[in-house]
Amino acid sequence: YQNAAQDSMEAMRGALMRAPRTDIPKLEIGGKRPQAHASMIPVFTVGTDRDWNILWMSTENQNIEITEEVLEEAVAAVSQSGKQSGILSGFSLRYLYEQSPEGYRIAFADRTAEMESLGSLIRLSLLVGLIGLAAFFFISLFLAEWMLGPVKEAWRSQKQFVADASHELKTPITVILANAGILLGHKDSTIREQQKWVEYISAEAGRMKELVENMLFLTRSDTEGNHTVRSSVNLSDVVVSCLLVFESVAFESGLKLNGEVAPELYVNGNEGELKQLVMILLDNACKYTEEKGSVTVILERSQDKVRLSVNNTGDGIRPEDLPHLFERFYRADKSRARNQGGYGLGLAIARQIVVNHKGKITVESNPKNGTTFRVQLQKDA
Repeated sequence: YQNAAQDSMEAMRGALMRAPRTDIPKLEIGGKRPQAHASMIPVFTVGTDRDWNILWMSTENQNIEITEEVLEEAVAAVSQSGKQSGILSGFSLRYLYEQSPEGYRIAFADRTAEMESLGSLIRLSLLVGLIGLAAFFFISLFLAEWMLGPVKEAWRSQKQFVADASHELKTPITVILANAGILLGHKDSTIREQQKWVEYISAEAGRMKELVENMLFLTRSDTEGNHTVRSSVNLSDVVVSCLLVFESVAFESGLKLNGEVAPELYVNGNEGELKQLVMILLDNACKYTEEKGSVTVILERSQDKVRLSVNNTGDGIRPEDLPHLFERFYRADKSRARNQGGYGLGLAIARQIVVNHKGKITVESNPKNGTTFRVQLQKDA
């Protein structure tokens, strides 16, 4: 708008500087440039005496037609305005005048094209603005949904965690209360006579202690991050010691336990957590291996990494269960896991330990090769 107003003022100033003329210079398209006095803005000039009586009119554009009545009203409006320049809204004209020896010279510029151009610009700006606002709205909606996704997932996981933990604690508490009720019903009996009820209470209390400790480990890892004390750990010795513990377990279950452990492989970490990681993977492999099957543990160097593989033969894990194996309280075979005393927290703890050590854990499973868990850790320099 300011640019259009300035162009009109410049055109009117040029008209006032030029001598009155009625011949119209023509613009050549594609040839030489228009002469300086040829304005693209419809401009005409009017000369008056000192009493504002019209003496002459000179057109600066051949397309201008104005009646004497309208011209007189426009000049009268200029004389009454008291301003040297301004806008005549009722006539859609802009004016500028200067005093001459004879009286006054007034230049008028038509604002029709200017206002139409401005109107088009406003409409286009509003359209672009509305489209932009709509685009920003949907982009913001998408980004908000994308940013809130992890929060929603965390909230869902937390609710699921509380529900699962409550469910898992319900069974041992019920057993303990039931056995305690039996003991209270036999107040005159000795401990030896009621020993089996005491043993049931002790066993369930031990299971509850294990469950609570596992939940506390996961909760601390979520809230406090990784603040475990680290040192250079001989992972080869850790794996060998775990294999020795599970030799008797495998023998009693009729399983073949194989171990291929490369010597003197060190990682920077927490020895207790790393031992817990190996024990979880071995325990899981022994539980889910068919009778007379085999469990194979391989610890090897892979460039600047240390890779631990735990494989067990069997039917494998269903593909739809694989993405959920490391979720808390998730069981691929729920009935079997309960019978074997599992809570569905072991693999979740194993993953958290690997995360704490800035490593990577993956699982592959198929009926031909069984199930293989692979852990990759950074080798200690």
